[in-house]
Amino acid sequence: MESELFLNERVEVVARFGAGRHPCQPVKFRRASGREVVVSEIGLVHPIVRGRRLVHAFDVTDGQADYRLEFDAERLTWRLVMEGDRM
Repeated sequence: MESELFLNERVEVVARFGAGRHPCQPVKFRRASGREVVVSEIGLVHPIVRGRRLVHAFDVTDGQADYRLEFDAERLTWRLVMEGDRM
């Protein structure tokens, strides 16, 4: 990512659950502005421990920009924490 914008924006996410490389896959998300982003590719997926909570981080792209989504497994909430330009 060339230019990164750090956010802490709660988003609505449509995700697919099942078998495969990643058992949980974000398909698209809607930002607070109402803009809908369709995920075209999932990159790195990894867990983060924050205190007692487990958060799953997803680096995704829509082909125009890169995003980091985080899913809080205890609170069952999604956040958009970063947006960056594609190189």
